[in-house]
Amino acid sequence: MTADHQRHGVPSGPDRRPVDLRLAGLAIGAWLSALAGLLLGMGPTLLVVALTGAAALALTARMAGRRVPVSRRSPVLAVRGLAPVDRCGWVVVGVLLGVICGGAATAARLEVRDAAPISHLVEARARVSVELVVRDDPRAIRGAAGRAATYLLSARLVWVTGEERGRVRVPARILVLATDPGWRRLLPGHRVTAIGRLAAPRGGDLTAAVLSVGAPPVLLGVPSWPQRMAGSLRTGLQRACAPLPAEPGGLLPGLVVGDTSRLEPAVEEDFLTTGMTHLTAVSGSNVAVVVGLVLLLARWARAGPWLTAALCGVALVGFVILARPSPSVVRAGTMGAIGLVALATGRPRAAVPALAGAVTLLVVVDPELAADAGFALSVLATGGLLLLAPRWRDALRRRGVPAGAAEALAIPAAAQLACAPVVAGLSGTISLVAVPANLLAVPAVAPATVLGVTAAVLSPLWPAAAAGVAWLGSWPAWWLVLVARYGARLPAGTLPWLDGVAGGVLLGALTFALLVATRRPLVRRVVAVVTAAVVIGAMPVRLIASGWPPPGWLIAACAVGQGDSLVLPVGAGRAVVVDAGPEPGAVDRCLRRLDVRTVSLLVLSHLHADHVAGVDGVFRGRRVEAVLVPQWPEPVDGRAAVESAGRANGVPIGTAGVGWVYTAGPLVLTLLGPPFPLRGTRSDPNNNSLVLRAEVRGIGILLTGDAETEEQQALLDHVPEALLRADVLKLAHHGSAYQEPAFFGAVRPAVVLVPVGVDNGYGHPSPGVLARLTRSGARVLRTDRDGDLAVVRLDDGELSVAVRAHAPGEPALR
Repeated sequence: MTADHQRHGVPSGPDRRPVDLRLAGLAIGAWLSALAGLLLGMGPTLLVVALTGAAALALTARMAGRRVPVSRRSPVLAVRGLAPVDRCGWVVVGVLLGVICGGAATAARLEVRDAAPISHLVEARARVSVELVVRDDPRAIRGAAGRAATYLLSARLVWVTGEERGRVRVPARILVLATDPGWRRLLPGHRVTAIGRLAAPRGGDLTAAVLSVGAPPVLLGVPSWPQRMAGSLRTGLQRACAPLPAEPGGLLPGLVVGDTSRLEPAVEEDFLTTGMTHLTAVSGSNVAVVVGLVLLLARWARAGPWLTAALCGVALVGFVILARPSPSVVRAGTMGAIGLVALATGRPRAAVPALAGAVTLLVVVDPELAADAGFALSVLATGGLLLLAPRWRDALRRRGVPAGAAEALAIPAAAQLACAPVVAGLSGTISLVAVPANLLAVPAVAPATVLGVTAAVLSPLWPAAAAGVAWLGSWPAWWLVLVARYGARLPAGTLPWLDGVAGGVLLGALTFALLVATRRPLVRRVVAVVTAAVVIGAMPVRLIASGWPPPGWLIAACAVGQGDSLVLPVGAGRAVVVDAGPEPGAVDRCLRRLDVRTVSLLVLSHLHADHVAGVDGVFRGRRVEAVLVPQWPEPVDGRAAVESAGRANGVPIGTAGVGWVYTAGPLVLTLLGPPFPLRGTRSDPNNNSLVLRAEVRGIGILLTGDAETEEQQALLDHVPEALLRADVLKLAHHGSAYQEPAFFGAVRPAVVLVPVGVDNGYGHPSPGVLARLTRSGARVLRTDRDGDLAVVRLDDGELSVAVRAHAPGEPALR
C-alpha cells in the first residue's frame, strides 16, 4: 500500500470483500439522537432514551441465540455467522444502542446547560461577575455601521455571581461578545474574570448564555506551555505573512492552522462558491499533508509500522495543538488517527469501523458536534474516501485510465458526492465546478501547507527565514486564489436546489438511489445520457438567456443587505455605481449578475460602513475609472477605507460641489446637495449625503443617500422644484422615519426603491412612510423582500420594475 493510499484510507488494489459496517448503526444512532436532543431539550430526550432502551432489550432478547451460517454471496452487511434477517436485527440493535448513548450524553450536557442558577440569570438579563476559561481563539466580527469590531469567543464558565445571588459554580458553556481589544490577545486555556450582562443564546447547541462585556478581561493566570507555544507560532506565521499581498497572505495562515482573521471576504466568498471552503479551515487534508510528510521520512529511514505510527502520532498531536483543539481540528485529528490505526495494525479494512467508532466517541464526548455542519462534512468526506473512491478508482483503471489520474479523479469526486446533500441543504445550490476546482487545487495544497508549517516553526527562531519560506508558500496560495476566483465566475457554475433539511434529505435519497441503481450497466448508461442531456440543454439557457438584467433597464438596486448599492448603465459592460453596500461579496455578486466589467464612476454618498464597507467588492476583477466622495470628512474610518482601496488600485478619489455634472453614454448625473454643510443635526454624516439627480433616456431618478429631514428641508429651500421632480426615487436611509413629507410632494415619484436588509433591527423601513408613499400612487419595492430590483422603460414609455428574487442558497442579507 502506498503512502498516498494509506493517507486517504484508499486501498491500493481491488478488494471485493464486503465492507465491514458493524459499528455504522451505533454511530448513526448516537449522531441522530444527539442532534434530536439538542433540538428538543432534556425532557423529550430522556423519554426517547427510556423507550429506546426498552426496545433494545426486547429485540436483543429475541435475537439472542439465533446464529445460522450464511454463504459468501450474502449481502454487504458483514456480521459473520448470522442469517440475513438476524444480521439486520443486530444492526437495528446497534442503532438503538447508539440512540441510548447519544441521548444519555446529550441529556447530561443539557442538564448543565439548563441549570436553574444560569437560566434564572439569563431570563432576568442580569449583570453578573464571572470567571471563565477560554476554549478557543477570539474572532473579530464586523460591527454595525460606525461601531468598533466585536470579539467573539467561546468559554467555559467556572463560577458566576449575580446581583441577587451568591457565587454559583456551574461548568456551562457560554459565548462572550466583547468590545474591548484586550480580549483579542487571549489564548485557549486563559483563565479570566469579567463583568457583563447575560442574554439568551440562539438555541440548538450547548451554549447556556451569551455574555456581553465592555471592559477588558482580568487575567488570573497563563495558559499551559503548549498553548503558549502554539500562540507564539501562530503569531509568528501572521508576522511572516504580513508583507505578502493581501489575498495569498490572508489565505496561507488559514490553510495551515485555520487562522482566517486576515482572510479577504471576497476570497472566502469564492472558496464557498467553488466548494473549496474546507481549505480555509483545518481539515483532514491538512492533517494528511503533515502526517504524510512524517510518514515518508519514517519510511525513508526504514522505521517499522509501530514506530512509524508513533512518529506520525506525535506529529498529529503537535499539529492539533498548533492549530488549536477546536471542533474542526479535533475532527480532522480524529480522522487522521483512523489512518494511523490502520497503519499500526496492518488492517486497512479496520478504517470503516474506526470511523464509526470515532464518530460515536466524539458525539458522546461532545454532543454539540452533532449539529455542526463541519462535522457532517468531515465524516461524510472520509466515508466517501473509504467506501466510494476505491471502487471508482478501480473502475477507471479497468477502463484504461492511468493509476495516478484515476486516483486524482476518484478522490475529489467521491468526497464531493458524499458531501453534496449537506452542502445543498446549507446553500440551496448544487455546485458544478466543485470537483474540477478541487482537482485543480490538489497540486497546491501540499506545498502551501508544508511551507506554511515550516514558516510557523521557524518564526520564533529565525524570523527572516520564516518570511522567506512564507513568500515561497504564497505562490501555491496564489494558485488556489486564482482557481477559486475564476471558478466562482463561471456562468452556470451552480444549480439551484431546495435548501434546508428537506433539500439535504432529498438529494441524499436521490444520491443513494442512483448509487444503488447504477450498479446495473443499463441504468448507468441511462443516467449518463440523461445527465449529459440536462447539462447540455440547460447550459445555453443559463449562459445566454439568464433574464437578468432585463432589456432597457435604467437603474438597478442591489440586494446587499442593510445598505445601499445602486447601478446606472452607461454602455455594454459599463456602469456608474452609487454606494458599495456593507460588505464586498454582496456588491460583487450583484455587479457580476449585471455583467458590469468597468465602473466609469463610483460615487459614495457618505462614509458610513453600510455604504462604503463593500468598496473592495466594486474594485474586484473590474476597472474603476474614478471615485467621488462627499466633502464631509466623517466617519474617519470610512474615508480611510475608501482612500486605501483607491491607492491599492491606482484610482483617483475626488470631491465635487453643488451643480457638478457628469455625462456618460445616455446618463447625465447632477449633484444637487447638500446645498451647504449641515452641522448639529441628528446625524451629520447622513445629512451631508450626496444627493444626485440622474437622467437616463428621459427618465428622472433621484438618489438621496441617507439624507434625513434636515437635508431634505434644505433641498426644498435651495433646489428648484423642477430638479427635485423625478419618476424614480431611491428612498433615503432605508426608509427610516426621518423623512420630510413635503419632500415627497416635491418629488412625486411613480416608483420608489427601498434598499434595506432583512430583519435589520432598526425598524427600517417605517410602515408609516411606506403607507404615505403608497397613498400618493407610488409603487414601492424593497430589496429585503423582492431581491435585486431594476426599473425598465417599456416601448410605450411607461415604467416597469423587474425583480430578481433571492436565488436558493443566497443569503437573506441583514
